Amino acid sequence: MHALENRFKQARDLSWQIFGRRLTFYLPGMFSYDGLRGDYPAISITGNRCELQCDHCKGALLRDMIPAVTPEQLADKAIRLAEKGNQGILISGGCDKEGRLPWQRFIPVIKEIKDSTDLFVSIHCGLLDETTASDLKDAGVDQALINVISDDSHRQICHVDSGVIKIINTMKSLNKAGISIIPHVVCGLRYGMIDSELKAIEVISRFNPEQLIIISLMPMPGTPLWGTTMPQAEKVALIIAEARLLMPRVRIGLGCARRRGDSRLETLAIDAGVNRMALPSEEAIGHAKDYGLEIRYQKSCCSVSRDFSKEMW
Repeated sequence: MHALENRFKQARDLSWQIFGRRLTFYLPGMFSYDGLRGDYPAISITGNRCELQCDHCKGALLRDMIPAVTPEQLADKAIRLAEKGNQGILISGGCDKEGRLPWQRFIPVIKEIKDSTDLFVSIHCGLLDETTASDLKDAGVDQALINVISDDSHRQICHVDSGVIKIINTMKSLNKAGISIIPHVVCGLRYGMIDSELKAIEVISRFNPEQLIIISLMPMPGTPLWGTTMPQAEKVALIIAEARLLMPRVRIGLGCARRRGDSRLETLAIDAGVNRMALPSEEAIGHAKDYGLEIRYQKSCCSVSRDFSKEMW
């Protein structure tokens, strides 16, 4: 434990040295917090449909998103959300059996949204090629979120045989197009075990991402992984620390996709020098205050690079 605490301190000191003693807490649009809801809704361009049916989700996460299965619906709903004062949108959806989303149908309307509103637009991009990445850039997409997972997890949990090479090629395509990449590392996705997460971080480090988001297995009720033992908080926090030491100048966040109520993971993530955290517990907020950190609050996904944070929610 002493060695672990020393590793956390190394990472924390490095984070504070580069980014200052600051921490921003985030409230994504899919969640409510003490009666508040984020200003950054998620929209699914496939509705509840997902052909992959990953073992930890089975499409359940799509149910909390706003459905917009045609370009016309996406335009209408995005413009209405902008008129209501939302700061941005996350465009997501279910994947086909190759791990792809139907972007080409929606690219013209994404450009229309960017031209007619001030919405910051994030996408859960899935797997894509250079042409699609370039077209998304031309449409004005601000950032692309992508899960970086191992061959085994891609095959066994997500049912995609192509392996991590297509994830790497997708990040290469995004880099070439000039779209900011926000990689997500899912700790414990392979049946709760920590096995290839550090390798994923090493791969990510080659792409000089703007940010890195660490999330943890969060199996949905009724899925094959429901009841799986969660990865230990200490092991997930150590992934954060190792990522900081490998990528000192990359902002690191603890994302919303994690087991609810695990305040130990949140406080250890702060010990490891995390810069951002979605859905903080009171214990996490108190822990940040105990460190004397400057705390900001933002009602968006923790991946959003645009700063519209405030002193309170």
